[in-house]
Amino acid sequence: MKRKIFFMIGLWGFFCALSFAQDTPAPKTRRVSAIDIKGIKVVSKGKVVSQIKTRIGQAYNENIISEDIKRIYSLGYFDNISTKLEDYKDGVKVIFIVKEKPILKKIEFSGNRRLHKKRILKDLKIKEGNFIDNFQLKEAVDDIKTLYYKRGFTKVKVDYDLAVDKNNQAQVTFKIKEFKRIKIKKVAVEGNDSFRSRRILKLLKTKPAWLFRSGFFDENTVKDDIKRVEDFYRRHGYSDVKVSYTVEMEKRRGLLYVVFHIKEGRQYSIGKVEIKGNKKIPIYTLEGLIKLKEGDVYNPEEVRNTTYKIQQVYIDQGYIFAQVKPVYSLNPKTGKVDIVYEIQENNLVYVNRIKIVGNVKTRDKVIRRELKIEPGERFDGEKIRKSEERLKRLGFFEEVKFDTEPTGKKDWQDLVVRVKEAKTGSFSFGGGYSSVDEFVGFVQIRQKNFDYKNFPYFSGGGQDLSLYAQSGSNNNEYALSFTNPWIFDRPISFGFDIYRREHERESDVGYGYNEVRKGGRLRFGKEFNDYLKGSIAYRFETVDISDVNPDATDELKKETGENDISSLEITTSWDKRDNAFFPRKGYYLNTSLENAGTFLGGDKDFVKFYSRLSYYLPVFRKAVVEFKARVGLAKPVGSSDDVPIYERFFAGGAYTIRGYNERKVGPIDPVSSDPIGGESMFIGNVEYTYPLNDYLKMACFFDTGNVWSKYSDFMQGDLMSSFGFGVRVKTPFGPIKVDYGIPLDVEPGEDSKSGKFHFSVSKDF
Repeated sequence: MKRKIFFMIGLWGFFCALSFAQDTPAPKTRRVSAIDIKGIKVVSKGKVVSQIKTRIGQAYNENIISEDIKRIYSLGYFDNISTKLEDYKDGVKVIFIVKEKPILKKIEFSGNRRLHKKRILKDLKIKEGNFIDNFQLKEAVDDIKTLYYKRGFTKVKVDYDLAVDKNNQAQVTFKIKEFKRIKIKKVAVEGNDSFRSRRILKLLKTKPAWLFRSGFFDENTVKDDIKRVEDFYRRHGYSDVKVSYTVEMEKRRGLLYVVFHIKEGRQYSIGKVEIKGNKKIPIYTLEGLIKLKEGDVYNPEEVRNTTYKIQQVYIDQGYIFAQVKPVYSLNPKTGKVDIVYEIQENNLVYVNRIKIVGNVKTRDKVIRRELKIEPGERFDGEKIRKSEERLKRLGFFEEVKFDTEPTGKKDWQDLVVRVKEAKTGSFSFGGGYSSVDEFVGFVQIRQKNFDYKNFPYFSGGGQDLSLYAQSGSNNNEYALSFTNPWIFDRPISFGFDIYRREHERESDVGYGYNEVRKGGRLRFGKEFNDYLKGSIAYRFETVDISDVNPDATDELKKETGENDISSLEITTSWDKRDNAFFPRKGYYLNTSLENAGTFLGGDKDFVKFYSRLSYYLPVFRKAVVEFKARVGLAKPVGSSDDVPIYERFFAGGAYTIRGYNERKVGPIDPVSSDPIGGESMFIGNVEYTYPLNDYLKMACFFDTGNVWSKYSDFMQGDLMSSFGFGVRVKTPFGPIKVDYGIPLDVEPGEDSKSGKFHFSVSKDF
């Protein structure tokens, strides 16, 4: 009975609620009838309104309001933002209430005795006249500390006071307590039973103060040193190594003693090494990649390298989703680590489409023609790497990256080429000095990615156009050059050069006469493969020789006058360098053969051969040894008895054999002592360069060679040699090169040997 009563009451309540719900009207949607911004003093209302999505006439939406607040915050002008609603004209007025950040009117410093205010301001991101908040001020404190840390003030303390006036303008004062610089007196290591202390100390960048070394203590550098030492031990099998450090301070003199404590742990060796899961790649191919054999010292870095190499082999074969995982098994009794390289090959993947992304100016076809891989091919890692190298070599892009995208088709992926374009057009001017050209000023307009069809921008076609003018103490030059690397969409280059070059008589740089050259060249070239290139060029040039030294013999004076040179030249080059601009390994061979003659409309008949070979050998710590040899042979033919002086070979000076005067190695005029050049030449150079940092390199060199009057005298007689030292400095104005050469032989026309400086600033920025 009770259950029936409860059931009836519940049923009655349900129907009452249902009736009530039907009688209650639905809430009416409110519309935005007005928008207002309050609290604005400096920022314009329009700036805020343009940032929000709430609009008059639309339905009021709390979610949109919340998003609007975030958007207004993103402007970076306000400390606090809230909203308020008011009834207005049958709708609702949305009021955004903002509190502006103070405007930084002035930045002051106190306690900065060692660093000037201007130097500190240079490193700060906050600027006078901008809005400021506490987060930016804390960041500025960190920047000031970092600046002091780099100068050895590792105990520095920095705080700030912020004063805001009634106009919401702020003055911040950074309070600095510098304390003393802390210099390191001695660095020592303890616990290194397996390696000598000297070997460990060479790994460290933390060094004691010395004549050319500041020796300031830097905690971040010490932490990096700990990692370097631990990595060194792990490479030698000590996987459990732990390194820590302690410092002791001599307060009276402000000197530190830094001690690195090493717990070596046990040295592990390699046990069994196996490969499992390979079906597509033969086992002997993969085993050839494994350097660590049973009994070798366990080196986790080498294991990672081997894993990468195995995976790279699969990628090169088109298995781009292959996975290689090293599985370790340690035997604590024997101290040996067994390694199994487990391979999951997955399927062969093919290229569906090639997408070009990021090129705004450069045409797609300029990029596509450099790619060595095509749609429909299997993915080939080697071809992709070569494609990347070719695109970077163009100089059109800051970044080049290759990626893949799924297509929806099994075993097919799109290849995505992502580029970030660099500035390829330039207007540069500057000047320099060299021991060859003395003082020189130049101006150049160049577009490396020129396109004569793209009016009015003239960029994006991959062509190279350059206008160049130079004026110096004893020479002037004007030149126009154009190169199209692909004509008629074929991998054949075409180019031309038009120029006028003048060189006044200057005995200090080996010119006993005035020389004026004016003419041009037509060039065609072809790239046969990734390394071999060939070209053919036609040159027509008018050369005028005048103002010969009056004391010269008839042999030099007979060169006076104007003559036309008309020639054909064939050139080949084989380039196996790792980097065309800053090579560290590989070699470069360039050979040319030129035939000038009256049959081409010229006044002189001769054949000229020139070859250059450079070989680069990397050594420790990014140092490089370059071996360079140059050979030149020239021979008069036809109606000519001699090779004209302006086509002969010269040696001596900054770019050939240092330690001797410019162009003074080889035949000279017996009366005036001016060089007259020769028909054959050999120059050999060995140069070792060691980088001290990104901007400074030290160099030492050995030069040898000679020039002979006749081509038949080639390599007959002694070579003239020198050695010396130099520096290479990278500056915003161009690379500076200073060499001091010490001759080992007496220069022709001189009575004794004396060293010479060779100084130059390149025009390249």
